[in-house]
Amino acid sequence: MSASPNTVRIGSGAGFAGDRIGPAVDLLRDGGLDDLVLECLAERTIALGQQRRRLDPTSGYDERTRERFAALLPHALARGTRLISNLGAANPLGAGEVVLEVARGLGLACTVAVVTGDDVLAQLDLDQPCLEDGRPLHERGEIVSANAYIGAETLMPGLRAGADVVITGRVADPSLFVAALADRHGWDLDDTDVIAAGTLVGHLLECGTQVTGGYFADPGRKDVPGLADLGYPFADVAADGSVELGKLAVTGGVLDRRTVREQLLYEISDPGAYLTPDVSLGLYDVRIEETGADRVRVHGARGATRPEQLKTSVGYRAGHRAEAGISYAGPGCVDRARLAASVVRERLAASGTPIRVELTGSLSEGDGHHGEIEHARLRVAGMASSLDQAQHICHEVESLYTNGPAGGGGVRTSASEVIGIVSTMVDRDRVTPTTTILEA
Repeated sequence: MSASPNTVRIGSGAGFAGDRIGPAVDLLRDGGLDDLVLECLAERTIALGQQRRRLDPTSGYDERTRERFAALLPHALARGTRLISNLGAANPLGAGEVVLEVARGLGLACTVAVVTGDDVLAQLDLDQPCLEDGRPLHERGEIVSANAYIGAETLMPGLRAGADVVITGRVADPSLFVAALADRHGWDLDDTDVIAAGTLVGHLLECGTQVTGGYFADPGRKDVPGLADLGYPFADVAADGSVELGKLAVTGGVLDRRTVREQLLYEISDPGAYLTPDVSLGLYDVRIEETGADRVRVHGARGATRPEQLKTSVGYRAGHRAEAGISYAGPGCVDRARLAASVVRERLAASGTPIRVELTGSLSEGDGHHGEIEHARLRVAGMASSLDQAQHICHEVESLYTNGPAGGGGVRTSASEVIGIVSTMVDRDRVTPTTTILEA
């Protein structure tokens, strides 16, 4: 499958829950992959998944699970490429069952390993301090979720059992890649140097197309060709941890020293000790070399002993958000929108609910009207302690239809609960990962 018998080719098929599916199919079909990793889980993503599961115990996993696997599974099973993803979010077992349903519907035999145990809400010490400000967790109010970032070791039982698909919850992003590489190469997870190299690979691939030009593009400064057809990256990884990144030649985007360097530093607080569940990664000696068109060699990662505690993402009820908008068009639209803004401010002042007011507009393009604003939209947003208060903000904007300036229209409102996110640390011995094997 891979470029040579001594290397493993591992690809990225998603960098977040809303990422595109088509380019992952292309890479899976034409990339000669051993493994495809879909990183679909952010801190807020899993907290919102926990929120959905509280309302419906059968939900809580990535809402595009069925769509993704319907597109990917036939190609993966035909080519012997393993699929690994943390899209299980708050309900990995539920996601695993969906994968089986997809396989059965396609008439395919499939083994799915599901990793659970990252949910540590029941084990959480509410006197623990938040990493962000040192305040104890209990001061945040009602805690609704707590998910520890578990590591590569938790995926190994499923991989060694020969699973075609591995579904997890809150496994650390680079650990998804480390596990696949460790299994293929037979790495010892206590060998800090090779695990550091694998973690570096995972960090560079975990955000998908960010390393091939997405989130990098800046017209006139950092031009990216073919952005509409952006391709996902892959890495050829040797047993000693040396790595060369690439992408399919037929896809858009660019993979060079600049894109790799930006992704290398992305979300890194301490380049000398980037802590993951598997290793403390040192980046100061990392070197980036272009070896050809859209081919980049990266080496020099250094590893130290993994931390004794695991970072844990904690979700809490943080109030309700209101967002509402109304549009004004034609001559005088800006003045009418400004008047509407002042009316809403005055009406909401008595409630004491702070709001944010914004005006946006569009320019007309007709002859003789260049540069004139023909459309203005008022946006009002605010945080409230209750759903009723949030809905009150929305109602005041909606009432501008007949209780405000002339010509208002296109009102859109939404009021929803906000799940706040903070982080803390938990001891490893409070986390008990479990692997469940499902078969179709």
